Amino acid sequence: MSEEAATGAGATADTGPATAGMTADGTAETPAAVPGAGMVADAGGAGGAQSRTTDIVPGPGGVMTDEVGVVTGDLTLRTEYADGKVTLRVQYKDADEWYVVTGASVALADPAGLDAVHGVAVGLLNRPEG
Repeated sequence: MSEEAATGAGATADTGPATAGMTADGTAETPAAVPGAGMVADAGGAGGAQSRTTDIVPGPGGVMTDEVGVVTGDLTLRTEYADGKVTLRVQYKDADEWYVVTGASVALADPAGLDAVHGVAVGLLNRPEG
C-alpha cells in the first residue's frame, strides 16, 4: 500500500459520511440497521444486582438467620451484591423463602469481589462432615 493510499493524501472523492450517521447532539440522522444498537446492559452487569448460589450442608450448629433463628439440613446459600453491599441469604433447599444470615451483610466497593466473598462464605458454612 502506498503512503498516499494509507494517509488519504491526494484523495478527492468522498468515500462516506464524516459523521458516521450521527449528529453533534448524538441522535442518528437516519435509523441505524445495527443489531443491538441502542441497547443497555442488563441488571446482571458489573454495576447492577448480582448473585451466586451454592447448595451447602452446615455443621451441627446450623446457620443463624435474622428471621427464623437457626436453620439446619440441606440448604442453598445465596451471596447477593446490590447497591454496593453484599448480603448472604440461605433457604431450605428448593424452598421459596430466603433468610438473611445473621451478621452477613457488608459493604463491597467492587462487585468483582463477589465470587471471592461467595467462595469464603461457602468455605465457612459448608460443613457436610460436621
